[in-house]
Amino acid sequence: MDQLTEQREYYRHRAGEYDEWWQRRGRYALDDQARQHWFADIDEAARALEAFDPAGDVLEFAAGTGWWTERLTRHATRITAVDAHTETLDLNRARTARTGRVTYVQADIFTWTPPAQQFDVVFFSFWLSHIPDEHLDRFWQQVATALRPGGRVFLLDSYQPARIDGDLQQRTLNDGRTYQVIKRYWQPAELEALPGWQLTARVTTHGAVIHAHGAPER
Repeated sequence: MDQLTEQREYYRHRAGEYDEWWQRRGRYALDDQARQHWFADIDEAARALEAFDPAGDVLEFAAGTGWWTERLTRHATRITAVDAHTETLDLNRARTARTGRVTYVQADIFTWTPPAQQFDVVFFSFWLSHIPDEHLDRFWQQVATALRPGGRVFLLDSYQPARIDGDLQQRTLNDGRTYQVIKRYWQPAELEALPGWQLTARVTTHGAVIHAHGAPER
């Protein structure tokens, strides 16, 4: 199978395991200090999102199991949560449907066309690092197309202090199956230099998360 298909298959099968990674349980468990640092950085990124105030109509790419969708519901009037997999959207729905603010869309983000100028905010978490270089321009065009005039973007992702050779990583499911996924670690200067965008990027205190916010250049 091609690389994008393999990546999609991995995340489809991982849907029920994803929260183990997020909560650092089971084989993702960390020692006490590393665990404290991880959750401190997640809290720091969450505070940055709170300060950004993702209000109005929000489009969330790669919404996953809903950890960040739930936070968005505290600010947004409406959220359109897009993900490639019904498995992850079902978990997201279980977490956020009670709010009555979320519309769930199952679609391949690499081919999906968002409605034009319908959103005040576009948000995506732990997604940009999984986009291959040849799809980046189209993705950022999708973001720009979706935004209303004056619209904004907020993103967060995994961080490493230096680019790792190659953009593929091997990932293993709990049942032992292995897949290769795209994983590109972005640096703040790279995000701030993206053509057509005015972004401000920061790394959390313990270096686990990078987050950025901004808007298209006008």
